Amino acid sequence: MINIINESQTPVIAETVSVDPVSKVVCPAIAPNGKLEIPKAAQPVKIDKRYVFALVLVHCLALLAVIPWFYSLTGLLVGIAGIFLFAMMGINIGYHRLLTHRGFTCPKWLEHTLAILGICTLQDSPARWVAIHRLHHKDSDEQPDPHSPLVSAYWGHIGWLFVRNRDFHKVKNFECYVRDLLRDPFYLKLERNSLWLGIYVLHALLFLVAGYAIGWFTTGTLDGSLQMGLSLLVWGVFVRTVFVLHSTWAVNSVSHLWGYRNYKTTDNSRNNWLVTLISHGEGWHNNHHAEQMSASHGHLWYEFDLSWWVIRSFECVGLAKKVVRPRCWKTPRKSQGNQTESIA
Repeated sequence: MINIINESQTPVIAETVSVDPVSKVVCPAIAPNGKLEIPKAAQPVKIDKRYVFALVLVHCLALLAVIPWFYSLTGLLVGIAGIFLFAMMGINIGYHRLLTHRGFTCPKWLEHTLAILGICTLQDSPARWVAIHRLHHKDSDEQPDPHSPLVSAYWGHIGWLFVRNRDFHKVKNFECYVRDLLRDPFYLKLERNSLWLGIYVLHALLFLVAGYAIGWFTTGTLDGSLQMGLSLLVWGVFVRTVFVLHSTWAVNSVSHLWGYRNYKTTDNSRNNWLVTLISHGEGWHNNHHAEQMSASHGHLWYEFDLSWWVIRSFECVGLAKKVVRPRCWKTPRKSQGNQTESIA
């Protein structure tokens, strides 16, 4: 059962009806097994050892959390807080809605801060992340799509990361998608010598040092300091990183396989409640594919989008301007040519 909104994408839902999957505008490349083929830029398959090593390592380090000695309530709470700080602020608001789609504008100091927070999720440099996502929207669920789950659920979730893709293996390959970003020396410097990866390592060390200091202050012993430092490192960095990685990947995979649709888009995007809960609003993916620039992914009253309300709070205090709202929100205009004011 799919909710269909009329072709003009107005806010009124016509009716709930059973329909076939949305037809493609372009005929996709189908493999003999009936599934979408992997991108031509990823053929022949070559393993990207850098990503295999980094992702396997962080998952193994996160498994230290099963050892009771590494647990502390402080570490757990810091990890949970980090999901909101680094995932919601850094990835959802920074990498995605600001840098990729320009759903709003903000001062450069805030933009760069959000980008740094995004780097601390181990999801690549801002420019490369944005390039991959823009390519995804350009050919969503077609063969060039870097991570369509129509190849397989495994491919769409994580498999695509382990295979070298020539479209974005080096800066010279993907710079055509992010020239607006790379004109800023800040983002260009992050690409040189993998500086962004050094920032991730540095932030992990800061968690370790902060935990050590907390442990020394609360226990006054070397063992207590070491235990608290490693607890913050394991729970506040490694476990949090793995959780955020999979919540982001779930948007690519789950939200293109299961859920309901408000809009008849040419891809297989879906709105998925579970993905929304773990990704602070990113799971309203069909809405997002219908209106990519919108700073709010929730379009209907019951589609709660926490990331949007953070952006809205930025707007209220003057930190966000030119905020793009969904066209389906009926709003009066202040004056001709001005940004539409939302009822939100």
